Amino acid sequence: MTSPTKQGLYDPSNEHENCGIGLIVDMKGRRSHDIVQGALEICVNLDHRGGCGCDPITGDGAGIFIQLPHKFLSQACADEVSLHLPDEGDYGAAFIYLSKDSELYTHEKNIIAEVLSEEGLELLGWRKVPVKSEILGKASFECEPTMEQLFVKRPNSIEKGLPFERKLYLVRRIISHRLRFSSDDPDVSFHVSSFSSKTMTYKGMLTTEQLTDYFPDLSNPLMESALALTHSRFSTNTFPSWHRAQPFRYLCHNGEINTVRGNENWLYARQMQLASDVFGDDVKKLLPIIREDGSDSQKFDNCLEFLILSGRSLSHAMMMMIPEPWEKHQDMPQFKRDFYEFHACVMEPWDGPASIAFSDGTQIGACLDRNGLRPSRYYVTSDDKVILASEVGVLSSIDPLKVIKKGRLEPGRMFLIDMNQGRIIDDTELKKSIAQEEPYGEWLKESMVNSNSLPLPQLKNVDDTTNIVEKQKAFGYTFEDLRFLIGPSAQSGKQPLGSMGNDSPLAVLSDKSQSLYNYFKQLFAQVTNPPIDPIREELVTASISFVGSEGNLTNPGPRSCRLIKYDSPLIDDMQTTQLRGKLPSGFMSSTLPMLFKPNNKRLHGEDLEIALEELFRKADQAIIEGVNILILSDRDLSPEHAAIPALLACSGLHHHLTRNGTRTKVSLVVESGEPREVQHFALLIGYGADLINPYLALQTVRHMITSGDIQGDPAIACKHFLKANLNGVIKTMSKMGISTVASYRGAQIFESIGLNQLFIDKYFTKTATRVEGIGIDAIAAEARHRHSFAFAPRPDERSLPLDPGGVYQWRATGEKHLFNPTTIHKLQKATRLGDYEVFSEYSTAVND
Repeated sequence: MTSPTKQGLYDPSNEHENCGIGLIVDMKGRRSHDIVQGALEICVNLDHRGGCGCDPITGDGAGIFIQLPHKFLSQACADEVSLHLPDEGDYGAAFIYLSKDSELYTHEKNIIAEVLSEEGLELLGWRKVPVKSEILGKASFECEPTMEQLFVKRPNSIEKGLPFERKLYLVRRIISHRLRFSSDDPDVSFHVSSFSSKTMTYKGMLTTEQLTDYFPDLSNPLMESALALTHSRFSTNTFPSWHRAQPFRYLCHNGEINTVRGNENWLYARQMQLASDVFGDDVKKLLPIIREDGSDSQKFDNCLEFLILSGRSLSHAMMMMIPEPWEKHQDMPQFKRDFYEFHACVMEPWDGPASIAFSDGTQIGACLDRNGLRPSRYYVTSDDKVILASEVGVLSSIDPLKVIKKGRLEPGRMFLIDMNQGRIIDDTELKKSIAQEEPYGEWLKESMVNSNSLPLPQLKNVDDTTNIVEKQKAFGYTFEDLRFLIGPSAQSGKQPLGSMGNDSPLAVLSDKSQSLYNYFKQLFAQVTNPPIDPIREELVTASISFVGSEGNLTNPGPRSCRLIKYDSPLIDDMQTTQLRGKLPSGFMSSTLPMLFKPNNKRLHGEDLEIALEELFRKADQAIIEGVNILILSDRDLSPEHAAIPALLACSGLHHHLTRNGTRTKVSLVVESGEPREVQHFALLIGYGADLINPYLALQTVRHMITSGDIQGDPAIACKHFLKANLNGVIKTMSKMGISTVASYRGAQIFESIGLNQLFIDKYFTKTATRVEGIGIDAIAAEARHRHSFAFAPRPDERSLPLDPGGVYQWRATGEKHLFNPTTIHKLQKATRLGDYEVFSEYSTAVND
């Protein structure tokens, strides 16, 4: 069984899993076969956390990660292939999945030999890994690869350890790119599960009980290690495969990375600007850093591996990717807060429930996500063993009398065993050491700008509510928007609540004009992925946002945090004016009109499409000129110029810049009259907006106070409106188990319903659209319709009030509802009179 490509309702990008993880280590670094046997027992005892198909002997995946078994490999290679390996550390060993097709098999080996020769590595030989294929289930047997181990010699010009690991990493990436990504018909079975001078991974599409039997190597007494990671995979919504089995090259993971789409997009954008001291010009050969068809855990491992081999320590990289909730932690030491704040400028958190065990062959440890949504418990014994797993009771050989400490990983905490030091380094000591490696606090004081310190602009006292109804019409406001959404949130500072259930048609099926936002639906946590409570768990949520240019991911320094810091991504008119004014050195802003000339003769949306291309061109030119804050504005709306839907402009530009490799050079500030409710703000942030100024919604708040519709101080009411919608965005994130706006930004946690694939691919790249629908022609027609309603040629048409709406309450001229006066009357009449004929009329009315 091979994993299918994207088809129908299936999309391979939605690959997640929930599993059982375990680690075992001798703190003094003493290698033994007992460690390997212990890890295999842990794996078997976590079988209930793994999964299998309808065939009980086809597993979702199981594996073990150990130190390179030099004793075993030396003897096996000498006995089986007459190969005499060099001393430990002087060679690298790869565990490779090759094709069973003879032509592809030969082709793969030729490419591997070619790349090794190009990169100056001597191929010592191959060893075929003995396996017992007869124990496999039908599905795993059908896609079983040929497994072989490859050995290469370390050149004298490359030092042992990290320099050699970097070379092996580079060679592996080049080979993988040539075989998997550069050909028209790549071999999907090809995979390098490990290529290192320090570690090796045995894994496959197996049940936990099959792991030892399938790989007879693991039962050999010479198979020794001082540490091991083990993993039992349960693929919650995915297809099992051989390469998705864990552990990966540095970690095994229980949980789900909910923000993986955004993390992947941002890393893709950053990699275009990479400049690495350790890799030099070879850094371009590593791209793309993330394997696109990998699971969320595999992509996390890809990023972690790059960070480590680019110069960061294992624990440093983990602290970057899964930070503690530092933003509202008042008791956190300043040096640690400085570390996290600095790295928030470098990389957004990989957010979601996660218990991760990790190792580089010398150190081994584990960490938990900031919410603590996955269990991890550990034992320490008097004979210097540490055992950690998803639950207790996984290793029968533990003598209870030897257990000197029991514990559990706490949310956001990490522990590390360093065999060179022969001890556990606890969370406090570990993070203090890492956080003080560089003067992060000095860098922040030197470079970061707080938005509150920007010069206050001289705002003219002008009535900005003139012609407000005209503007409201142009952006599709309705009377319901004012009465049920804007007014209540401005008064209370809280998101208005309504009853569940929506009996109105989908946007694509409605005969009323719809905003683009209505074609998207929020995704939410399900299966084994818990949501979080944004009220009771407020401490772990954060809305901090930064604007400016990002620094180089691989060379951190003061330049990396030369950003303007905002407490919220929703800003008011004064803050937007500040960004247009005189900014500190290192910042330059430019306003780009988010407008187009509506042309009813352009039936295929060319008028809107041309305007978008012009917007992209102007953004590219502004970046060339040194601008690093782009303000997308539709304030200059007029009878001649209609507003480009803000979501379309923002997402389209975000993806355009990402493809061009310039997204991290600039921040996007959306100044629009369109966003006015939580769904709008969540979508804009989810598709790349750094800051949002809903100027017309704020004008509407002030106008409602002036006209007596609501009571209060205009300034306070505007703050209430922004606060209510920010809390609504955080609640939306929380439903997907995401804690920070930084992680949510660009994560695209939505699916579209009723937009066609061509439109999605261009402007909302990699968003799930499971059914086809309308394209840019219909979106342009809707925008022209709203514009013509606002700027009608006849005075009597222009003086018409706002559309009543009819989404939240049934109205005769409003949106259709399944339950309306007619259907409710017929249902009540049929039940009261017991009249089947009337009930048939009710059924017909509901069904039609």
